[in-house]
Amino acid sequence: MNPFGRVHGDWIHKRRVSVLASRFAAVIPPGARRMLDVGCGDGRLACALQALRPDLSIHGLDVFVRPDAAIPVTVFDGSRLPYGKAEFDAVMFADVLHHTADPLVLLREGARVARLGLAIKDHLRQGMLAQATLSFMDWVGNASHGVALPCNYWRPEQWRDAFQQIGLKPAVWETRLNLYPKPADLLFERSLHFLAWLESER
Repeated sequence: MNPFGRVHGDWIHKRRVSVLASRFAAVIPPGARRMLDVGCGDGRLACALQALRPDLSIHGLDVFVRPDAAIPVTVFDGSRLPYGKAEFDAVMFADVLHHTADPLVLLREGARVARLGLAIKDHLRQGMLAQATLSFMDWVGNASHGVALPCNYWRPEQWRDAFQQIGLKPAVWETRLNLYPKPADLLFERSLHFLAWLESER
């Protein structure tokens, strides 16, 4: 692991898991029982979320299973979710979609599989040096785990257009997530992140 990765693991990852678990717990509706965590990684976020929302049963899905995965994980091909229509109440994508060549593919699949909606945390390519900053963050957090890094970050209008194409509307849209401690937040927080709960308009 590179030295930046060690700092990220010790200093950032635990905080990120705690913050995102708290925020996802607040936006996923009480009626959700079964949830699919796509691109679950080590599963720590799902475990932290289940601790806050014991009513949720979360299953992981990823392109490979990490040996230290904290939840049950099914392997998939990275594009087609191997489940039927509305088989889960909610589908979560936590910093996953920008690792794909076309986020729209997985968004459509998530909308198909989710009965109630999608919980998403991802990036916004906006502001000075946004692409370079996000690429560096991705490399630090993921390169040592063998995660694909296409750095496919969308501008806000690209996200809006994608949601409209699929028939999804943001019931919750947050951009102040407090993921990073000071002073790192001045560089890495800015307007580069969003968390959303999306519901079908159809």
